[in-house]
Amino acid sequence: MHDGNLFQLGIGLETGAHAEDSVTARIAGKTQVTAASLLDETRHDHFIRRGGRVFAGTHLIIEVVDGTGLDDEARIAQAFRDCVETCGATLLHIHTHKFSPQGVSGVAVLAESHISVHTWPEIGYGAFDVFMCGDAQPWRAVGVLKAAFVTDDVRVTELLRGDGLVEARA
Repeated sequence: MHDGNLFQLGIGLETGAHAEDSVTARIAGKTQVTAASLLDETRHDHFIRRGGRVFAGTHLIIEVVDGTGLDDEARIAQAFRDCVETCGATLLHIHTHKFSPQGVSGVAVLAESHISVHTWPEIGYGAFDVFMCGDAQPWRAVGVLKAAFVTDDVRVTELLRGDGLVEARA
């Protein structure tokens, strides 16, 4: 493979995550983050601390129903970009794939996690995942997707990823 291909695959890229965090402990040979360290408001891990809860991020399962343009890779990529901007996230990479005879799968990799989709344009359906941590506001993506695919029928299920793994102390 050429170096460009390796870069495209993400092989050999530096992430800056080489050293273990100083607030972790080694227990039974495994690295563990202590509960007290996750509750530390000054920690730069992008965990969300809200209403006495600590969780990794908000994951929205968004179903676009009776949508149009769900077979258009460029439209989907633009919807990803619009979601990223509107939600206050950081775009790292977009990849889409057009199927034959129809349908598109795609992912936008974010510093805050990802947005993904798989579409069935023949029935006007798009299955989107919007998962964001930190200060990003994933609920803002709902309006963006409504507008991008010209529908008022958008159904959302919210998951708080990692909720309950760390108990917040009052």
